[in-house]
Amino acid sequence: MKAAILEKTTCLEENRNPLKITEVPDPSINDGEILIKVSACGVCHTELDEIEGRTPPSTLPVIPGHQVVGVIVERGIQVNKYKLGDRVGIGWINSACGVCPACLSGNENLCPDFKATGRDVHGGYAQYLAISENFAFKIPEIFSDVQAAPLLCAGAIGYRSLRLTNLVDGQRLGLTGFGASAHLVLKMVRFRYPQTKIFVFARSEKERKFALELGAVWAGDTSAESPEKLHAVIDTTPVWKPVVEALKNLEPAGRLVINAIRKEEIDKEYLLQLDYPRHLWMEKEIKSVANVARGDIEYFLNLAAQMSIIPEVEEYALNEANRALMELKEGKIRGAKVLRMG
Repeated sequence: MKAAILEKTTCLEENRNPLKITEVPDPSINDGEILIKVSACGVCHTELDEIEGRTPPSTLPVIPGHQVVGVIVERGIQVNKYKLGDRVGIGWINSACGVCPACLSGNENLCPDFKATGRDVHGGYAQYLAISENFAFKIPEIFSDVQAAPLLCAGAIGYRSLRLTNLVDGQRLGLTGFGASAHLVLKMVRFRYPQTKIFVFARSEKERKFALELGAVWAGDTSAESPEKLHAVIDTTPVWKPVVEALKNLEPAGRLVINAIRKEEIDKEYLLQLDYPRHLWMEKEIKSVANVARGDIEYFLNLAAQMSIIPEVEEYALNEANRALMELKEGKIRGAKVLRMG
């Protein structure tokens, strides 16, 4: 099969083509697994973290990609959840132990044996992918393959982030950064919390304009002060500056939820600018989001279908994977980026 492979971690400023497009053997499956013919795979900022070593793959070489949509073309003899021809999606969560307290409580994302698609095992930047039937998700018919791909990570982790804000309808929400995940959160909030006003902070004028088009009441630069204090802020950026800047805009007892697997080191000095009275005093909180559980993906896919959430998508061929990654790195974003196979 054709695949895009990461052979070693590298700095994208020095190597603009980190993935090698090549032929590799088709994956084989065991008794409890399904083989998926991949039709689409979303491009996520987490791939940048893998390539540049902030969340390095546990083994190399590896095929990245964890927002995967395709059709089942083979199944193991113990598979009973799906049949041949079913369309399914694969997210960041590839497996978990199933027996630890986190797994038993439905929080497999916190399992010490958590394994990630496209980092710890081969992912969806390829024509085929094998996975346990228990970590595949039925795709609602309302979505095309390309539309469904970003929902599996950007959408699902956006949903978990929103849930962790403890937002009440009518409270004010901030979104700092406005890429794939944040634009889906905005759509979700407008449906679930119709009285909530949404304030967007983004470094790009194009992103701010896009946010206003989707229904934000205000959009400003990352370092701007919002015209009203906010009850919660979701940070979807890869850097530290927006975290510090967001804290100053919170109401007393407000909560900042950080939706990022890692933060880059380039602006770490901003942490030294934390001013306790201005940024943290009055019982403000900071909450991180660690991956997603299966329940997050299942619930969000059904919610997205109910809401008819259709992501904004830019499409690329598999052999354009490096270009899509570099555009993501350089902030050339409108909605989500998706690789289309075939």
